[in-house]
Amino acid sequence: MSRLPKAAAGPTPHTEAAESGAVSAAPRGGGLRARFALNYGDFALDADLALPVRGVTALFGPSGSGKSTLLRCVAGLVRAPGGYLEINGEVWQDEAQGFFLPTHKRSLGYVFQEASLFPHLSVEDNLAYGRKRAAAGARRVDREHILELLGIAHLLGRRPDRLSGGERQRIAIARALLARPKILLLDEPLSALDHARKQEILPYLERLHDELEIPMLYVSHAPDEVARLADHLVVLEAGRVLASGPLTATLARLDLPIRLGEDAGVVLEGRIAERDAAWHLARVDFGGGSLWVRDAGLPMGHAVRVRILARDVSLALEAHPGTSILNILPARVEELAEDAHPALALARLDVGGAPLLARLTRRSAATLALAPGHAVWAQIKAVALIG
Repeated sequence: MSRLPKAAAGPTPHTEAAESGAVSAAPRGGGLRARFALNYGDFALDADLALPVRGVTALFGPSGSGKSTLLRCVAGLVRAPGGYLEINGEVWQDEAQGFFLPTHKRSLGYVFQEASLFPHLSVEDNLAYGRKRAAAGARRVDREHILELLGIAHLLGRRPDRLSGGERQRIAIARALLARPKILLLDEPLSALDHARKQEILPYLERLHDELEIPMLYVSHAPDEVARLADHLVVLEAGRVLASGPLTATLARLDLPIRLGEDAGVVLEGRIAERDAAWHLARVDFGGGSLWVRDAGLPMGHAVRVRILARDVSLALEAHPGTSILNILPARVEELAEDAHPALALARLDVGGAPLLARLTRRSAATLALAPGHAVWAQIKAVALIG
């Protein structure tokens, strides 16, 4: 269970500039509009996106799907012929008009897979570099608040070689934020970390999501990171956009090859409504009912996300109270689809208006005579719920 939300700014390579260095304004309103097409022979990117500029948008897909290339186009590190990029009414690229804003003039922060800190500078001096890159008139950023959010105030006197991998990435994120960017780009910032370091840094990323208004584009191929952080999901495969939409609705779709293997599932948003201190459990109320989960110590009323994997949902035609399963919810079958293995099927369910996925064998689906519109009971073990 995780909290519900509300670039390292280092040397950048030379990027060709257009005739003007000023930002071209457009009256089209808020949001991010991106259109890029590239052809490298063995790989082609073709993306046309309209995204919200708020919260976290995850660019998700397997290695080689075009996630990082798309992010580099947004940063201006790759110039796509015929490309177009607009962020909240500011045009950063419009090749039809011969306009391209170079990377160093774009109000963005970029965090790479490796922290890319200056090894000869202290943490304090690395952060100072970020502050120097802030554009005149950019929104104020409270340095002390950033230090507190990322838990790095005690590291200011150290050099990068005296930091752990997770600490280096937190410094890189802080440096990018202190440049006061209009958007923060993160290119698989946790991929170089082991599991323990990932679990160390994820809560800090959640805090940034909760407390800062800076939108983020987050590249990842890890479903657990996407489930904890993303509000909007863009799924890429072989350079093409397969889906783009709100996280929960997109994860619940069966008409696209977003199977995620064993990690197929949904993310539900709710609030802590009850705590069972004797058994260390908490009840989370969501739009379609309630779920008992392991108590993470969050306060009553706190907004949370609960991730439910399809493999952890079983179906029954009747409610069975004499069972160890604590969560038994009335549901209705909306859609059935084949799964990756011919023995398996995926069912999308409606639970009081909230989507849920269940993985079961095709034999079980036939035994239950499952079909769209049928009423069932979804059974979810409390110990299986992932946050």
